[in-house]
Amino acid sequence: MTDQTTQTETTLPLPLAAAVPGVSGATLEARRISAWFGDHKVLDRVSLTMPAGLVTALIGPSGCGKSTFLRILNRMHELVASASLAGEVLVDGQDIYAAGQRLTEARRKIGMVFQKPNPFPAMSIYDNVTSGLKLTGIRMRGDAKDDLVEECLAKAGLWKEVRDRLRQPGGALSGGQQQRLCIARSLAVRPQVLLMDEPCSALDPTSTRRIEETIRELAHEVTIVIVTHNMQQAARVSDQCAFFLAEQNTPGAIVEHGPTAMMFASPSDPRTSDYVEGRFG
Repeated sequence: MTDQTTQTETTLPLPLAAAVPGVSGATLEARRISAWFGDHKVLDRVSLTMPAGLVTALIGPSGCGKSTFLRILNRMHELVASASLAGEVLVDGQDIYAAGQRLTEARRKIGMVFQKPNPFPAMSIYDNVTSGLKLTGIRMRGDAKDDLVEECLAKAGLWKEVRDRLRQPGGALSGGQQQRLCIARSLAVRPQVLLMDEPCSALDPTSTRRIEETIRELAHEVTIVIVTHNMQQAARVSDQCAFFLAEQNTPGAIVEHGPTAMMFASPSDPRTSDYVEGRFG
């Protein structure tokens, strides 16, 4: 894609080491991502490596472009009529925006869990989990499909709670259960990356804890990128953080990124310290 900006690119620290040995998932890399809604520029040349085997948290105040960046990572940004972007998004070195790359394949590789749980309310729990198979052209026989449903619900920490009512509507579950059902649905198409946009913001503390446990358990199977405004959550679940900021009507950009422990204990930029310690945002 052609870059539409002539501004100086922000210099960022070197990315963390490549994928952790012995894990599944894929390394996700954003290169010089800029984004617009009409003439309004919302992101300016954002580059970030999100290695397999690690959980990456995107932090920063509202309006700094975190969710826009997340949606760019699986080609949801282009669904907005006025939206445009420049840069590259690579999954194990392959640009999902390159000519000839199919949208359905990008969505299969890179799943999304939204802020508000969005199961199909009238569809059964079982059918919710398997709904993505038809959309992505994956065919499975009955027994294999049964095994897949159990596997994905177990990975999402929901199997023991719903195994005796798989044919009941997904909309009858609690909010926290619905969010875990959405995670199971995303896992069913075997994604390499799972994006999460504030997945716990509407949940009670118990449901939040279960979602966080699920994130940590899944990290060795699928690359996870999470947007969160909860600094305690970022500290608990992530291995690396990227701090986004948009100052004085400028587009959002990454101030700094690095290992979570370093970002919270000894960030290199005072703005990061101010944010993680709650002095603004």
